[in-house]
Amino acid sequence: MRHGGRILADALALHGVERVFSVPGESFLAALDGLYDVGIPNTVCRQEGGAAMMAEAWAKTTGRPGVCFVTRGPGATNASAGIHVAKQDSTPMILFVGQIARSDRDREAFQEVDYRQMFGGLAKWVAEIDQTERIPEYVARAFDLARAGRPGPVVLALPEDMLSAKADVPDLAPAPRPVPGVSEAQVAAIRDALGAAERPLVVPGGSLWSQDDADALTRLAEGWGLPVAVPFRRQDYMDNRHPNYAGDLGVGMNLRLGEALREADCILSLGARLGDSLTAGYELMNPREQGRRIIHVYPDPDEIGHLWRADPGIAACPKAALAALAATPAPRRWDDWTARLRAHYEIWQTPKPTPGAVRMEEVVCWLSANLPEDAIVTNGAGNYAAFLHRYFRFKRARSQIAPTSGSMGYGLPAAIAAKIAHPGRTVVCMAGDGCLQMTVNELSTAAQEGAAVIVIVANNGRYGTIRMHQEKHYPGRVSGTDLFNPDFPALVRAYGGHGELVTEGGEFAAAFARARDSARLSLIELRLDSEALTTGATLSETRAAAEAAKG
Repeated sequence: MRHGGRILADALALHGVERVFSVPGESFLAALDGLYDVGIPNTVCRQEGGAAMMAEAWAKTTGRPGVCFVTRGPGATNASAGIHVAKQDSTPMILFVGQIARSDRDREAFQEVDYRQMFGGLAKWVAEIDQTERIPEYVARAFDLARAGRPGPVVLALPEDMLSAKADVPDLAPAPRPVPGVSEAQVAAIRDALGAAERPLVVPGGSLWSQDDADALTRLAEGWGLPVAVPFRRQDYMDNRHPNYAGDLGVGMNLRLGEALREADCILSLGARLGDSLTAGYELMNPREQGRRIIHVYPDPDEIGHLWRADPGIAACPKAALAALAATPAPRRWDDWTARLRAHYEIWQTPKPTPGAVRMEEVVCWLSANLPEDAIVTNGAGNYAAFLHRYFRFKRARSQIAPTSGSMGYGLPAAIAAKIAHPGRTVVCMAGDGCLQMTVNELSTAAQEGAAVIVIVANNGRYGTIRMHQEKHYPGRVSGTDLFNPDFPALVRAYGGHGELVTEGGEFAAAFARARDSARLSLIELRLDSEALTTGATLSETRAAAEAAKG
């Protein structure tokens, strides 16, 4: 006989869970007891949003589902931010939520929430385990669904009396993973469709891209002479130094690449949904009159035809299709078209100076040239990230951990998870002053775990992205976008870390070396000029352009 918490922990161990992330709560004490017995490490976070983001980033970093435990009510609502990231990023993870006792249901008991309603639109599956003896069954199904088709989050609620009750039930071993594959007829259909194109573009997407997948993509691009343009925050899917890499489609994209997307007569989408950020709000491609042939390979058949009329549409594993295509002779080559797009990328990579003594383009270019090739770079949301997207050249798969959902506060929790998973690799968190303060309390988690991440804070004293849009639409009418910031280096030192302030660009390289050599949690604050706003325009230029447009 085992109590439900031990049955649950044994099930997690059987499914290969090596770590969970949590904020403890009295609603799942038996689960904590089970984790203690089994010896699964539990990273204790400071807020449930950070815990869920760490679990999601763990999945991206390791290729295995992330697991998070939170308590009922406010714990679950806080964690919903991470579930939203996992949903939009197609990341497999499982959120376990402590729940009130079964006997108290439907009385609006303390912190009672109907999790099926709450998470119904965010998760692939939401359930509540009512019987202790069914825990192995529910856990097995959760892991299968989280990874099946289009991966995503699963939520399981755990009534506290169900967890503390005892049962004699056998464990349920994981089922073999479905064998991914693509037929010869499907590969031939893709080959024939591409062969009829004059200006094709390959767009790889999906989640949990491995180095083997990146190598297959390189072989396909080289062997067929094809250009590759990656979706928003999927830049590590191909070595950016490769001559067939054309850049990234998404927020802040190269306008010349956007024009190439508009001009392309055939899109080979390997796991990408081709959504609004990739198409500039459907301005470059519109589902009403898509104007080109789209070859859509996607693991979920319900996605094919959801936005685009695919010809052909293939419900299959995009990675299996990629591997098969890479081993298939090319119907023709498109070297001139590819070289043209690459030339646009190289021009885009030429730094455009921004105002001030510390310039983000110089910092990012230095990092790109000097970080190890396997370094992991994380970020959340903000204009600072546009500099990373534009100027950093990612070299290896799983070296970019960032939310395609555009969630602020993601970079620090993600960096902590990545450093725990890969303690020997350099992990750098890029953050804005507003972005970092969404989850800055997780510095305490990093210190407790000994996660020696290096945080680089771009401090311009404002919510830069919102200020940019504010100046474009309501120039000069500033409301709600200025920030008062703490002494960031002093804050990290309060957690026992290493902190520095950089006010001159020439100081950065030495400051980074000291942070790296400290082998501790570190933070470097970049004090930016108040005029620095985007990679392409200053604050004053943005305001002046908006005023001129208004007449």
